[in-house]
Amino acid sequence: MTPETRKARIGVIGAGWWAVDNHLPILQRREDVELAGVCRLGAGELERVRSRFGFPFATEDYRELLARPLDGVVIASPHVAHAEHARAALERGHHVMVEKPLTTSAADARALIDLARARGAHILIPHGWNFRPATRAARRLVRDGAVGEVRHVTLQMASALHDLFDGQPLAGTETAAFRPAASTWADPRRAGGYGWGQLCHALGLLFRVVDLRPAAVFALMAESATGADLYDALSIRFAGGATAAVSGSGTVPKGLGFQVDLRLFGSEGMLLYDLEEGRERLDVRRERPDAGAPEPAAAGLAMHPGDGAYACVEPVERFVDLCLGRPVENDAPGEVGLRAVEVLDAAYRSARSGRLEAV
Repeated sequence: MTPETRKARIGVIGAGWWAVDNHLPILQRREDVELAGVCRLGAGELERVRSRFGFPFATEDYRELLARPLDGVVIASPHVAHAEHARAALERGHHVMVEKPLTTSAADARALIDLARARGAHILIPHGWNFRPATRAARRLVRDGAVGEVRHVTLQMASALHDLFDGQPLAGTETAAFRPAASTWADPRRAGGYGWGQLCHALGLLFRVVDLRPAAVFALMAESATGADLYDALSIRFAGGATAAVSGSGTVPKGLGFQVDLRLFGSEGMLLYDLEEGRERLDVRRERPDAGAPEPAAAGLAMHPGDGAYACVEPVERFVDLCLGRPVENDAPGEVGLRAVEVLDAAYRSARSGRLEAV
């Protein structure tokens, strides 16, 4: 049986709001996927998921699921459980798709990367913007030296999710099978807050576009009604001396989309990558226009309305292809997730200590 004819046997740990509304329908539609088993807490909720998607096996104990024949495991459990669940799956040699953030500590993230390498397994984090064609183009431009040596970064992300981080029901999920749990998103004791819940998306994008290694972080944070962070202001120093200013906000007015704006300032020019709906653009501006830098249109960089939309389907489908051994690129590998976690781990420590914290 070849990768083109066999089915990927996929298990799911954590079947809550996003997994049930996004991941499982995508997997169910694919003819090359066998939904092999599901794990979540709550016997009634588990049965609802099992019957809706036709799982042949369902359990509240993830160890029972991982003991079955699987090719890959989708981990969409609460943030604080990602490390435990991913470690157990990787130890059995399964490929894993781990929801953001990869883990909630840098040490755990590094351990997962090492374990995946030792087992020859893939880690994919569904950082949706990483799977957009413009992101691949931005990465290629930086790699090919379009802006020279990157010396400074500005990165801004904002979302209309203040109700979620205030511990209230998320608007727009009234008809969902399960609504987002406040214990995951709004409880600072369980890695709730804008950094772990949202800013990790933008950091995953940054570290896919440019290969920088964070060294130290200083952070100021302002809290939601639950004590979780709702606003984040981060200053980062990277190994080699480059710097970054990173901003996060959860209070975009409802009805408006995400704001994500990445700018790289290099020794020979700058790259602007804006994903906000209605003003999408990817542009390179050189210090010396006569030095041969490509114009956006000539380089195939022109963006159109909708090109900056968050990719919900592509990461899940790419994970299936990786599980089947197909020659596809992983646009959000474990190393990208690790860098995001390194920044956030240090940022939360800095917000508590009031000091610059080493990564």
